[in-house]
Amino acid sequence: MPTPRSRFRRPTLDSSVAAWEERVAPLLAAEPADPAGRRSIAAQNDDAVSAALGIAPLPTASEEHIVAVDGHADVRARVYWPGEERTPPGAGLPALVYFYGGGFTIAGIDWVSWDARLRARARDAGIVIVAADYAHAPEERFPTQPEQCWSAFEWTHANAERLGASPDRIAVGGASSGGDLAAAVTLMNRDRSRHPIALQLLENPALDLTMGHADMTGIDARMPGVIVRASGRTLVRQYLGDDAATARRPYASPLLAASHEGLPPALIITSELDPLRGDGEAYARALSAAGVPVTAMRFIGQTHGSLGSTGFVPAADTAHRLIVSELRTLHEGGGA
Repeated sequence: MPTPRSRFRRPTLDSSVAAWEERVAPLLAAEPADPAGRRSIAAQNDDAVSAALGIAPLPTASEEHIVAVDGHADVRARVYWPGEERTPPGAGLPALVYFYGGGFTIAGIDWVSWDARLRARARDAGIVIVAADYAHAPEERFPTQPEQCWSAFEWTHANAERLGASPDRIAVGGASSGGDLAAAVTLMNRDRSRHPIALQLLENPALDLTMGHADMTGIDARMPGVIVRASGRTLVRQYLGDDAATARRPYASPLLAASHEGLPPALIITSELDPLRGDGEAYARALSAAGVPVTAMRFIGQTHGSLGSTGFVPAADTAHRLIVSELRTLHEGGGA
């Protein structure tokens, strides 16, 4: 039996994550405070880490499209097919519309790490992936990003047959800020079109931009909660602007929506040492209470970004297999 003291022991970092962080730390240049400069250095850091670790995209087929967005900037979307040849029209494969993570301010589908991850998922799950390169804040602010992601989803549904996918077996997913946008798209779909969505896949998602559900209890002692909260509020302000009330709008904070009824089945992945764990687990409870089938998986000893380190962190490999397995169920019309 654990003693009361052992039950409340502070979470510890997975040793493989610590080793990975130690390995990549010398490769990272310091990011400046200004958004454009931070974005540029972050992209250079992604290139440097990917080159040093031998991360490279698979030679799977892909194609780019520009999708019109009513009242907002157009969005670029990249279609990934599972093989080296384009899947023929009418093949009826499942599809995943996916939104990358980057705190609304950095990253994108051109980052080597994201491009490699999406190609590997398309191949391993045998599905079509459509990844939207939504706009960065603060140059573009809410509601541009959810409207772009919604338009990418609508475009995928309208063009599914031509892409070799089935309009009845489309999933929506995203990580971190992309998880926020994926959840927003499911709400927008329920409110606007009610197309069938087979699954929502949310990885370490940000779902309450008021930060009312952020959980600081598990973060590393080297990063005090006050610093994490200040950093989070800066990113939110860059995305939403200065009106604090905007953060309570459901397409900004899907967790705060008045109702979660009628949303698609969900697989929600969280990490023990991630403040956003609170968002993901609260959303899982909200979905369950609304009668939505949901599976929530917390990865012990992991940080916000460590589950992206496939090939270097065993838990990341497990997360990849879990996600691929869930996506493969869509071949039979299943979901979480």
